[in-house]
Amino acid sequence: MGRTSQIALLAISVIVLLFLPCATAARDLRTKPIDGSKAQRLELPESLFGPESVAFDGHGGGPYVGVSDGRVLRWDGTGWKTFAYSPSYRKNNCAAMSNSELPSVATESSCGRPLGLRFHRASGYLYIADAYMGLMRVGPNGGEATVLVKEAGGAPLTFTNGVDVDQVTGEVYFSDSSLTYTRAQNRMVTVSGDSTGRIIKYDPWTNQVTVLQSGLAYPNGISISTDRTHLIVALTGPCKLIRFWLKGPKAGTYDQFADLVGYPDNVRPDGKSGYWIALNREKVEFPFGLDTHVIAVKVGAEGDKLQEMRGPKDVRPSELLEREDGKIYMGSVELPYVGIVSSS
Repeated sequence: MGRTSQIALLAISVIVLLFLPCATAARDLRTKPIDGSKAQRLELPESLFGPESVAFDGHGGGPYVGVSDGRVLRWDGTGWKTFAYSPSYRKNNCAAMSNSELPSVATESSCGRPLGLRFHRASGYLYIADAYMGLMRVGPNGGEATVLVKEAGGAPLTFTNGVDVDQVTGEVYFSDSSLTYTRAQNRMVTVSGDSTGRIIKYDPWTNQVTVLQSGLAYPNGISISTDRTHLIVALTGPCKLIRFWLKGPKAGTYDQFADLVGYPDNVRPDGKSGYWIALNREKVEFPFGLDTHVIAVKVGAEGDKLQEMRGPKDVRPSELLEREDGKIYMGSVELPYVGIVSSS
């Protein structure tokens, strides 16, 4: 072997060793991976895409999804129906824009872009984290949503993203991913190293808005723990989960919960005290080689990795929601359908 070949081989070996911890972490699992390529599809109406978040109401109805034209749609068993929309959707005649040749990113600041969706089951209220409109709420019968929060701590919401609801108190927790960049500029949040994101609490009984934590790097999905003592929050840029304490001696502080093999989006409970985390892509991903990558990871109550889901590289989910029947509903900000995958 020539000297040039030896140097090339050494360089490749160094690169592999640098990335090996990430690969090892991905395989530290207790059960075999789920094949995400075998998904049933609930196709969205023509020209619509991006069902980022998936929600079911307290009666099991749904799924409900937010889509690219600014509406929230509900699946009624045979097709999709309009369920909710922002005040700006009607005011700006956004229904007429559905035939426009403009890309959705050019109209979403006027029509809204619903990202996180969560129901408060007792009241039937659906809380909507809209990237541009802020935190909104709509009643059980749907229709025009009410804007609840547009600013917090003296600063406007710039990139409202994930949301979850304490089912006991009704309090709402949501993320504002950046004070600097909007959703249309989301790549800049990661590229620039922006750390102006916030975790915010809304009290529906008093309408009080509280900034729980600021100075975060791209806080995205958010989920309250089963025992309601803390929040699990995905930090997209750093590829991490943090645990923000709501109760106990650590209340008001946060620590690292898990280091991930890719860029996380939404966090949803798995129904067993753990969480599914959707990954937009892996940290290290090449356009060549096998057409497969990790699209989601399940972690336990203490952040231990339990399982992963793999799928084609053109599938980049934003949320996984596991139901009692073992079906996993997969949302994506890019795809024109909701995927349904069996967990067994």
